[in-house]
Amino acid sequence: MKVLVTGGAGYIGSQTCKALAAAGHTPIVFDNLSGGHRWAVRWGPLEEGDVGDLARLASVMATHRPDAVIHFAALISVGESVARPEPYYRVNVGGAVNVLEAMRAAGVSRFVFSSTATVHGSPPALPITEDMPYAPMSPYSRSKAMVEQILADSAGASDIASVALRYFNACGADPDGELGEAHHPETHLIPLLLDAIHDGESLILNGEDYDTPDGTCVRDYIHVADLARAHVLALERLQPGFRAYNLGTGEGYSVRQIVDAARKVTGRDLPVKIGPRRPGDPPAQWADPSRAAAELGFRAEASSLESILSSAWAWATKPPAYAVT
Repeated sequence: MKVLVTGGAGYIGSQTCKALAAAGHTPIVFDNLSGGHRWAVRWGPLEEGDVGDLARLASVMATHRPDAVIHFAALISVGESVARPEPYYRVNVGGAVNVLEAMRAAGVSRFVFSSTATVHGSPPALPITEDMPYAPMSPYSRSKAMVEQILADSAGASDIASVALRYFNACGADPDGELGEAHHPETHLIPLLLDAIHDGESLILNGEDYDTPDGTCVRDYIHVADLARAHVLALERLQPGFRAYNLGTGEGYSVRQIVDAARKVTGRDLPVKIGPRRPGDPPAQWADPSRAAAELGFRAEASSLESILSSAWAWATKPPAYAVT
């Protein structure tokens, strides 16, 4: 298939383009390069554009005539969304609507959506299943939940078949060393703590008074290479209607456990300081990944903490020479 990948120059999008190409598909990246990188587009053409520009989307679809769309393009900072919610609804919700309208006009009927487990907020029980109610705790999470609801409505009103992939914590770097996290500013725990170790600085923990065993947030960490593979499986096994899948390992680790594992992998110390909670963060989340296993044939294979941290440390200490910002 020819696959239009919005946000394909970003962290997960670029890794998915690599996985698509390895599976015999042709990724066409559509990205405004505000958060992604030109150097990360290596497995297909780059079309520069913004998902807010419906005419540009329509033009690119008319030129390339894709068979499917994988939609990553979005704003992703939970804390920023609390402080400045309006852009998150404009870009995340409005952009997705534009993509769907352009697809309908071009006759494209296959859509894979980059969603988040945080649509469930602080869940009533753990592990999180796909059938738990929406309870988002931030504008970022609400914007993703809104798009999922739009997809369900679109599936009933048209022939667009769609799937939402609800990520838990994406992390790690490309096992081949070609891709890795390069956000500016960085907000994700693992690159922040590895950068702190590399620079000999301390790490600020966002709260230690959560209702968890050691007071820090508990999350399910999944390697970006596993996430990329899941997108290919979801695309190839897409069925009519709308369906959501958890993408996680089924195991939760606290922030302090991640810090201890990073010390072990790097062989270096990491002093920590306690800061305030980050707005919009639920105390604990980990997945029930059984639906993705049963229906997509997906299981996380590269997501041990050692694999995640070793690959991320290799990227943090020596990214490829072309990976300039």
